[in-house]
Amino acid sequence: MIEIKNLEKIYGHRTVVDIGHLHISTGETIGIIGNNGAGKTTLFRMMLDLIRPTAGEITSKGQNVASDDQWKNYTASYLDEGFLIDYLTPEEYFMFIGSLHGRSAADVVDNLKQYEEFFNGEILKSGKYIREFSKGNQNKIGIAAALMQNPELLILDEPFANLDPTTQIRLKTLLKNLKTDQHLTTIISSHDLNHVTDVCNRIILMEKGKVIKDMQTTETTLQELEAYFAD
Repeated sequence: MIEIKNLEKIYGHRTVVDIGHLHISTGETIGIIGNNGAGKTTLFRMMLDLIRPTAGEITSKGQNVASDDQWKNYTASYLDEGFLIDYLTPEEYFMFIGSLHGRSAADVVDNLKQYEEFFNGEILKSGKYIREFSKGNQNKIGIAAALMQNPELLILDEPFANLDPTTQIRLKTLLKNLKTDQHLTTIISSHDLNHVTDVCNRIILMEKGKVIKDMQTTETTLQELEAYFAD
């Protein structure tokens, strides 16, 4: 589904991303990990054409994301609160997202029922605007809105960040359930090695913009990664 070739992003004299080749197949659940400054978010922003690469290209279903908009029809993402419309209530925002994808108001309400545990009674009918929520609850809103779009490609940047332990476990269950959809490709970045190795069937380790390791998840993957970061 995704093909990355000779990709570079350079700011001044600093190379932030430098990936010669990376292929992501349809149906994979990918975890991208690395310390701060590894280039994970920059890579995501290039995949979503929010910033342009200095060199190279990213293609989605064979089309360059920088020159063709077809990928937008089947891609959903949540990177940070900048993806939200913060002067709306969650209900207004969900209705807006639903309308963009041809969903009726009744369909949106029905769709949100599956996130009742994930929301933990803190999102809907709160009477608050999105800007008034905590970072963690804003994450919940952004993730649910992305899932509502029934994407073929889902990109989430640090989805476990700012969530309490109970909500992290509930999110992990949601993501693991998504793996049953063989047509959905999910790419997640995370600092949480436990969660990402539990959810993802392939791990890509980045360091200073480069892919250092690319491995299928096994029962020893977590220990290997912990050993790597402990050195």
